[in-house]
Parts: sequence; C-alpha cells; structure tokens
Amino acid sequence: MNFFAYQYRIRVIGFPSTEYISPLRNARSFRDIETYPFPDKSHWLDDQLRASGEEAHAAGNYASVMVGHIYENAWQVRGYEQFLMDLLTRRDWAEFILDRFCNNSLAVAVAAAKAGYDCIKTGDDVANQNAMMFQPDLWREVMKPRWAKVIAAARKIKPDIHVWYHSDGNIRDILDDLAEIGVTILNPVQPECMDPVSVRKRMGRRLAFDGCIGTQTTFPFGTQAQMRQTVLNLADALDARNGGLMLSPTHILEPEVPPENVCAFFEACDELKWTN
Repeated sequence: MNFFAYQYRIRVIGFPSTEYISPLRNARSFRDIETYPFPDKSHWLDDQLRASGEEAHAAGNYASVMVGHIYENAWQVRGYEQFLMDLLTRRDWAEFILDRFCNNSLAVAVAAAKAGYDCIKTGDDVANQNAMMFQPDLWREVMKPRWAKVIAAARKIKPDIHVWYHSDGNIRDILDDLAEIGVTILNPVQPECMDPVSVRKRMGRRLAFDGCIGTQTTFPFGTQAQMRQTVLNLADALDARNGGLMLSPTHILEPEVPPENVCAFFEACDELKWTN
C-alpha cells in the first residue's frame, strides 16, 4: 500500500467551541498542579484499538489513530494565558502538565505501533495566521523533544509507521524540525498562511501534504470555476502524480460554504484521472 498516493477527502461536521473552563486556571501552588487528577493511560486497554486496526486492514484500508495533543491539552487544562505565563515564569508547572499529556500520547502511539497501524496522528495548534504563537526556540525546548519521544517510541516498534502532524497557521519556522523528528505528513498547509508550492519546494519529498484547499477563502468565497482551477493547479504544481498529496479542506466547512463549491471540489478531484 502506498500511503503517499494522491487522495482527496472532505470534512463537513465539526465541534465549534465558544468557551473553555480550565480547571487549573486558579492554581496557586505547584501542589495544586501536582494533585490534579489528570487522565492517565498507563493502564489503558487497547483491545478496541487493535480490533479497529485489524478491521480496517481486512477491508483493504489504512489504519490511523489520533494519539492526542500535548500543548493544546496542557493549556486547556491550565488556561491559555496562565499556561503561556507558566512557560516563561514557572517552567516546572508547565512541564509537569506537558509530561502528563506526553505520556498519554506515548501510550497510544506505542499501542498503535504494536497493532500494526499505518499512521499515528499528532499535533498542536502552535501558530496564528502570521507566525508562531511563541518563539520557535521555546517550541524547540518544550515541545519538540516530547513529540520526538512519542514518534521514536512508535518507530522503534514499527519503523515504517507514518506520522501526521497538525497545526493551523504559519509554522514555517519549525518545518525542518518536524521533518527531523520523523513527521511525514503535514496538515493542513493553510494557503492563507503558507504557500503550499513554496513549502513543497523547500521541503521536497520529506513531507506529504493533507489539506491545501482554503476554508477561509476558496470554499466559502470562491466560485465553482475558481474551486476547480484551484484544485487542478495545486495538483499540478505539487506534482501529485507522484504522490504526497491528500487534497482536503484545511478545516471544517462552516455553514456559509455554498454546497455548489463542495460539489465543485469533488468534481475537480474526479477530473484527476491519474488517481493512484
């Protein structure tokens, strides 16, 4: 099976959030952090995970699983501003929380590798439209080694397992870092933030792309003709005949997206007769 073969897919249902209530937002001491009942997957049963993987393979499909977030879960539990302040002023608080979620991601990644999964899904939203949410060196200090640990553990068991990494926004500053620690598939390559063609030129075949069709631009505001041309131009510019591209919306489709544009997306993809 060639995981890097050209594909297309679409997501139309999401789970929008308007507010988070972070349980550790009012923590006053490290003891408050230390005694919080974090989810713990150290004794997690993976029977259903294994069965789902076997079922997918029996049907001739790929098996992939989301191993969880680390940074995102950490700030959601602590509070966004509070967690960013912890990173700068109380690093031990931040790293304690990060380690709890890193260990959970590690447990799922190892279980997936043992079960013969083709891909593990990872990632954290660490950028906005223009740049990283914090200095890239800070990401390299606190996030890179944790994801490297998760990926290495899975690869030790299944060396050919693919690693899908998600972050919205402009993450140009850490693309080489992601490839270095073993990420093979980048999502969503948001065209409003990073030009997919320039990213491909820079990264070559080190990263496959999943996404590239803008949900801030083409899907809601483009015409059907523009959708068709965007799909065909990207497929050509990214050399999709040789794999490495999974065309999809860069995020969920919001209610303002015309159904005609969704149909145009599929129709344009169907024009690519060289689909593997």
